[in-house]
Amino acid sequence: MQPETASWLAHHDGGCHMISQELNERLTQTGPGTPMGNLLRRYWHPVGAGAELEKEPVQPVRLLGESLTLFRSAKGDLGLVGERCAHRAISLTYGIPQEHGLRCAYHGWTYDTAGHVVDMPFEPACLPLKIKAYPVQELGGLIWAYLGPEPAPQLPRWDILAREDMDREIVFKPLPCNWLQCMDNSFDPIHFEHLHGKYGNYIMKKLGKPPMLNPARHLKIDFDVFEFGVYKRRLVEGAPEDGTDWTIGHPVLFPCILAQGSPEQQSFQIRTPTDDTNTMHIVYNGRLRKPGQPDQESIPFRRESLEHDEWGRVLGTNIVKQDEMAWVGQGSISDRTAEHLATSDKGVMLFHNLLLQEAEKVERGEEPLGVIRDPAINEPYIHIGRGSRYGAFRSGVQDEIYGGVREGVAAGVSAFLRGFDR
Repeated sequence: MQPETASWLAHHDGGCHMISQELNERLTQTGPGTPMGNLLRRYWHPVGAGAELEKEPVQPVRLLGESLTLFRSAKGDLGLVGERCAHRAISLTYGIPQEHGLRCAYHGWTYDTAGHVVDMPFEPACLPLKIKAYPVQELGGLIWAYLGPEPAPQLPRWDILAREDMDREIVFKPLPCNWLQCMDNSFDPIHFEHLHGKYGNYIMKKLGKPPMLNPARHLKIDFDVFEFGVYKRRLVEGAPEDGTDWTIGHPVLFPCILAQGSPEQQSFQIRTPTDDTNTMHIVYNGRLRKPGQPDQESIPFRRESLEHDEWGRVLGTNIVKQDEMAWVGQGSISDRTAEHLATSDKGVMLFHNLLLQEAEKVERGEEPLGVIRDPAINEPYIHIGRGSRYGAFRSGVQDEIYGGVREGVAAGVSAFLRGFDR
């Protein structure tokens, strides 16, 4: 299955593909009523973590250009409502959790999880007022929100989110750039050889450390659309053609999740669109629990920030940070009218076409790629095949330095994180 060729491929410059400003806006704008905003609203997106909500039960949230208030009531119910009180427009992030909802700090108006006003102190009657509210669910330690039309589809129970035999951790990091340049990276296998190989080794040399990976040369790349997204595959020098890096590869779950790893260690990178110029990068790691180890009582969560050098450049000392450096280095919204996409960018072109094609489906009232309605598909969870092993990139590289420097990573997790590609 391949997406239809979109009109933007008609723009050429010396054999390279270019797009117009209008199409760049169509691909990158996420607000209500925009083509991509309408498409993205057909999917569930993570907006918080259960462990953090236990400590701070009322939080400001921004998703797809909308400012909202996430809360857990005193009874334990989850709610995602509008930013401001219907009375005097104070921010509801100052609200107080109640048994039956969220009480405004200013005058006590209280909202249930559906956004209805259920209490108006001093008033002779509670008026039938309602503010914006969206469905939220908790899965795998993450709080997921759906901002699209009802009825909401199934919240996908992707393997690592639902499995109970893995120890997991969650990291949130805000990035000052559009979501699309983060996802374009996942459709660009060639960058691994150069950004993480050549540049990564250059950074390691400056730090007085050995090379972080072997920059094996790519021989061929390919992509396969499947029911939940796209598999990307690569063959590099030193790797066998019957190896799973080429025969299986690893998937991008449409539209915002990169899946990596093996049966023993797995990871998601979720690029949640905050608005047009900001993305929440969520790294979700899991490792198979060894026999006899106790079950994980809760899923650890932390927030991180970009680190910069004295010239204001993002520090790229490992694979994840190098990717984030590249995305942020493209600006708040990458100017694709100045890009010249070439042979190595066939995956990026496929992804853009797929986004435009699926957005057109939504405009016609059709269901886009990967939306799940049948609960049976979800149970007990959706297995995602992963085949990338990166053996050639590891060749001759010390295990403890593969992937770069990893200060601050939770104990017991850093060792397997090194193997994850972007």
